[in-house]
Amino acid sequence: MTSHTALPVAEAQRLFDAEPGWLNTASYGLPPRPAWESLQAALEDWRRGRTSWEPWDDSTQQARASFARLVGAEVSDIAVGANVSQHVGLIAAALPDGARVLAPEVEFGSNLFPYQTHESRGVVVETVPLSDLEDRIDEDVDLVAISVVQSATGEVSDLAGLAAKARSAGALVVADATQAIGWLPVDVRHVDALVCGSYKWLCAPRGTAFCYVDQQLRERVRPLAAGWYAGDDVHANYYGPRLDLARDARRFDLSPAWHCWVGAAPALELIEQVGVEQIGAHNVRLANRFRRGLGLPESNSAIVSADVPDADRKLAAAGIRAATRAGSTRVSFHLYSTEADVDAAVAALSGG
Repeated sequence: MTSHTALPVAEAQRLFDAEPGWLNTASYGLPPRPAWESLQAALEDWRRGRTSWEPWDDSTQQARASFARLVGAEVSDIAVGANVSQHVGLIAAALPDGARVLAPEVEFGSNLFPYQTHESRGVVVETVPLSDLEDRIDEDVDLVAISVVQSATGEVSDLAGLAAKARSAGALVVADATQAIGWLPVDVRHVDALVCGSYKWLCAPRGTAFCYVDQQLRERVRPLAAGWYAGDDVHANYYGPRLDLARDARRFDLSPAWHCWVGAAPALELIEQVGVEQIGAHNVRLANRFRRGLGLPESNSAIVSADVPDADRKLAAAGIRAATRAGSTRVSFHLYSTEADVDAAVAALSGG
């Protein structure tokens, strides 16, 4: 499906079956029809016992390749897994005793809690306001944990600036890009590791996640969850006792939940076909339309956090599905969102 000519947003929207009022992609994304139909076909094959697992596994490799292209990485630098904390946990376990981790004070737990579990061996996690994070990076910081886009507020981090400051101080940068990849261009050259759950802006089933680990950091990280799928040749690695780990990032792979990946591959393919830049422009335009409707200043994010009295009731009464995070109403706009969705939400929140 990938093409040199970007698929227009209007055409891509026809591939979704979203009911009006879904403004909660920051919680989970909706599947395009090719992803949904591929998943249903695989489930029927599973039900009937019609096929072996290898065709399902091909989808894992297709999704891995799509993700690598989206973030400007080599396929060999991408590991697959089930969720963000699984990957972050490997990096946290590789930190030396007494390491100092710096993170925003409202950072999403999956990119924070794995480090805190190592407090018994002296790992210290310090949190500061996001606006102060770059200024607080110094030679005593071993790792900066940051979300590319903040889950609670939609704030977009200056990843390049943070990376430059961290590298000058000798600190690693581990970024959670779950709320970014799919609508915001992200370049792995700015980080030492990048993790991403793909069930939000990549519109894939939950249970699919990716991790980029650069070559230098890979040498320090132990594949604590290594199984047969982390082998250099997975088909020759079913049984022990010999352990032949993959020589690249696949050594960090978690054996895939096949059907989730069958749905993931077509979803990522569509994101590639439309193009992140075009999707991002669409999303931010709608987010700013919503902001203007509420008298808020424009921003650069597809996620909007707003304090509106009785917002949950008003939105629910109008059939608008959104979320409440950190005490504020959170709405989020993606490829399948429309101006009608925006205007309905604004009308609901502006009413009595």
